[in-house]
Amino acid sequence: MGERGCIGILAGSGPLPAQVAAAAIAKGRKVFVIGFRDFADRALLEPYPHEIIRLAAAGDILGALKRNNCRELVLIGPVRRPAWRDLRPDAEGARILARLGRAIFSGDDGLLGAVVRVLGEEGFHVRGAHEFLEHATGRSGTLGRVLPDAQAKQDIARGVEVLKVMAALDIGQGCVVQNGLVLAVEALEGTDAMLGRCGRLMQAGSGGVLVKMPKTGQDLRADMPTIGPETLENAARNGLRGVAFQPGVTLMTDPAGCVKLADRYGLFLYGLTPEDLKDK
Repeated sequence: MGERGCIGILAGSGPLPAQVAAAAIAKGRKVFVIGFRDFADRALLEPYPHEIIRLAAAGDILGALKRNNCRELVLIGPVRRPAWRDLRPDAEGARILARLGRAIFSGDDGLLGAVVRVLGEEGFHVRGAHEFLEHATGRSGTLGRVLPDAQAKQDIARGVEVLKVMAALDIGQGCVVQNGLVLAVEALEGTDAMLGRCGRLMQAGSGGVLVKMPKTGQDLRADMPTIGPETLENAARNGLRGVAFQPGVTLMTDPAGCVKLADRYGLFLYGLTPEDLKDK
């Protein structure tokens, strides 16, 4: 067991880094967590061996990982892309930025894919969080008591179509559709901010539908769509009628809590089926 080394977790914000740590330990693995300063939740990481390090201090990050015999890495938890003037990379960080090249200026998928490549060149094996959180990736069909009606199914189909087109442009992983009208698409602001915009754009009649799914060809080791209780809270607050996601490739921070909130607010929570994902 020890020969496999320690799993290093590069932790952004939210509860998922700690959940990955707990799941890895339950599988008999040792973990060491690098919490990115200004992003990671220190209280949630407290039970696990960890250090809090600045995002661009790559020398400190790589040194800590190697000292702790980390051979496998998991990148988990959102990190807001910083402005160039705020990065202040150390010497190792500057070297890595140079190796990332033009990917620095691409969308999230292009950048994160390049980060995975560079980490591989540094001798690490990058694994996906879903490899440890199999129970948190949902399933096809309706998860709660509320079923999507015919109009909601049409809006889901429209959302899937929109996200497939967006994937080629490396834009985002979510959109909101109401009665066939695309109210918003997710970009750099993230899902919660997008839902906030939708509250002002919602039309009369049945509420909108949030659709979340990864981009075609996206490297799931670097980034996966995520929904949690706050997603359901924001959906209800902003007049939506339901949330649809692609199971197996979407992380739910609290599956039972999501279902409970969906039922409380009268929202459907729906895992896309293979039929839903077919090109129409």
